[in-house]
Amino acid sequence: MPVPLFDSNAALKPLRGRLREAIDRVVDSGAFILGPEVEAFEREFAQYVGVGHAIGVANGTEAITIALRALGVGPGDDVVVPSFTYYASAEAIPPTGARPVFCDVDPETFCVTPEAVRAALTTATKAVVAVHLFGNVAPVAEIAALGVPVVEDAAQAVGSTSLAGRPGALGTIATFSFYPSKNLGAFGDGGAVTTSDPALADRVRTLRFHGSRDKVTYEEVGYNSRLDAMQAAILRVLLPDLDGWAAHRALVGEWYAEAGLGSHARLPVPVRDASPAWHLYVIRHERPDALAAALADRGVEARGYYRVPVHRQPAMAALGADAELSGTDEVARTHLAIPISSSMTREQVDEVVGAIRHARLG
Repeated sequence: MPVPLFDSNAALKPLRGRLREAIDRVVDSGAFILGPEVEAFEREFAQYVGVGHAIGVANGTEAITIALRALGVGPGDDVVVPSFTYYASAEAIPPTGARPVFCDVDPETFCVTPEAVRAALTTATKAVVAVHLFGNVAPVAEIAALGVPVVEDAAQAVGSTSLAGRPGALGTIATFSFYPSKNLGAFGDGGAVTTSDPALADRVRTLRFHGSRDKVTYEEVGYNSRLDAMQAAILRVLLPDLDGWAAHRALVGEWYAEAGLGSHARLPVPVRDASPAWHLYVIRHERPDALAAALADRGVEARGYYRVPVHRQPAMAALGADAELSGTDEVARTHLAIPISSSMTREQVDEVVGAIRHARLG
């Protein structure tokens, strides 16, 4: 049977009536930028994450830039960030005037570690961006113990949990993306910044709206980065179902292990005390691209996401091309995302594992 890499439509089908009502409510209100829907979603999302404040912004990339600016990051500062991540995690740093300093990841978990961050710290380090990659939960408290503020990039980890709390409530400040393919996806771009520090929250709100608190006085150069009311209304419909979807994603990971996938590839390892809601289920294999081609022949979608790590991307090469990041090189070469979704069946899991078991790699 064909198995897509992800399937968001199935989860949305039972919610379509409520989604139409939410869209109509916004249209009837005429309030399309910020306003009551955004304020309501911010309250509900803050409560879900377990923080005092959630501030809606235009997308996950600007969320990181604004969070760093709120922390006071600027020209002359360094920000430590993993190289094995989506490009935006690092791309968001230069607009603040600061320099990305790339660190390694643990090949088993795909996440940064305190040891990797410590090795990358400089005398100018102002913050660390800890990415909860693929839904795993980076060890934020251990990294924060190094004495540098931690910005959680939780774009891929909404719905994950840990003994210390949910991603978004573990560091000084955190960022989310609501891109449509995310575990909590809007019907377009959207993002949020979360924190329990009221002063940081106030600064984020000012920065997202041109550096103004009252639309009259502009205290600094900010951004036009606001969550649309339409996206907020849609997210409010989806949020109550998020934990159920997350639990099913975690169950799919268990099914893969039960079906014997670990005999044919290296499975992702949760960070200690973490319960990931896998945004992507990423295995490691010595010939991942050949395996992906063999799976495609069986109708199973799979892909490598970050074959070229960020520190070797053309725009970042001058900053980090010579960095020695052995864990990053290992996972960039060997990783492969295989199907997972909140509606995936055990039969589909068995189909994927069977296709991997019988793959002919030439």
